[in-house]
Amino acid sequence: MSDARLSSPAALRNREPIHAVLRQCLGRHARVLELASGSGEHGLYMTQCQPGWHWQPSDVSEAALASIAAWRALAAAEDRQGAAEGDRQGESEAQRAGSSGREPEQATQGGGNLLAPVRRDVLEPWPDDTFDALVAINLIHISPWEVTPALMAKAQAHLEPGGVLLLYGPYRRGGEHTAPSNAAFDADLRRRDPRWGVRDLEQVTEVAAEHGLSREAVHELPANNLALVFRRQ
Repeated sequence: MSDARLSSPAALRNREPIHAVLRQCLGRHARVLELASGSGEHGLYMTQCQPGWHWQPSDVSEAALASIAAWRALAAAEDRQGAAEGDRQGESEAQRAGSSGREPEQATQGGGNLLAPVRRDVLEPWPDDTFDALVAINLIHISPWEVTPALMAKAQAHLEPGGVLLLYGPYRRGGEHTAPSNAAFDADLRRRDPRWGVRDLEQVTEVAAEHGLSREAVHELPANNLALVFRRQ
């Protein structure tokens, strides 16, 4: 059987700084919906780091959904293997403890907090679920502008009060690109699709405010990208 897993070098580079930002925003336990999950590697990493986060990956691409499912299946298999090894270790410790009179240590087992992928499109109706956070990594610059206000409306409707919307990607500030590489990237995006492009931070913030989302923080991350944190009122 062919391996459906995709791998994104960008996801491997940016997952740690994005995780660091999310840790500042969320508690130990949270329900998170990730949009445009792509390969699924962000969700895999986040749930391995945060056992109390229940992470719902989503995408509109069948190839992406298959990749997420494949990564999730591999993680589950590794969890089962680890649990089996822990059981064997526990039996050995129990035998040693029995002879010494002490209690054996309890083995821990990984949880199923990376949920099965679902199809979610911000331009289509969603079920009535609510979340503590919505995460959109490299989405709004690789989509038509209409996706941005639709995303804000979905966040307003599906975030719990005080919930977080995290956006990651390149942005213009004060109408200017923050680096020559971002300007070149913007030109390439617009050649590929005139509806795409690096967005203005101020315009995105304004649209968010129109949907009851206040900008709480702007984090400067590697490779001239920003993590924007919005909070639902």
